[in-house]
Amino acid sequence: MSKEPLVSIIDDDELFRESMKRLLRSLGYPIESFPSAATFLASRSLSETACLITDINMPVMTGHELYTRLIELGYKIPTIFVTAYPENTGRSRDLKNGIVCYLRKPFNDIDLADCIRKAVEASDPVGGHESS
Repeated sequence: MSKEPLVSIIDDDELFRESMKRLLRSLGYPIESFPSAATFLASRSLSETACLITDINMPVMTGHELYTRLIELGYKIPTIFVTAYPENTGRSRDLKNGIVCYLRKPFNDIDLADCIRKAVEASDPVGGHESS
């Protein structure tokens, strides 16, 4: 019996996190959610996460800063960026730098499901952490 991959959500908007948790549970994924990048980085879920969904614009540490920090720490977690802001200035760069998907809020549930499927397929089966 295979264990379903863990999806972690980081967003400072509690209503968005709760909505995402309900949606992703209905799709069959185990979910953990966090109000900030710092709480995720300090959690046990860090090493278990197969797909990370993070808001780009958050206080203290942005989604971009979190992604950079994960890479510095040796974690290669397939990541989906979400944003409520319409500018796409960094979208192409983000996708070239390893971001799996880039979704603008509000987004279509089917698009999200497709992005998660891509992320899970790209996930390292040993938990997403690169050994040194």
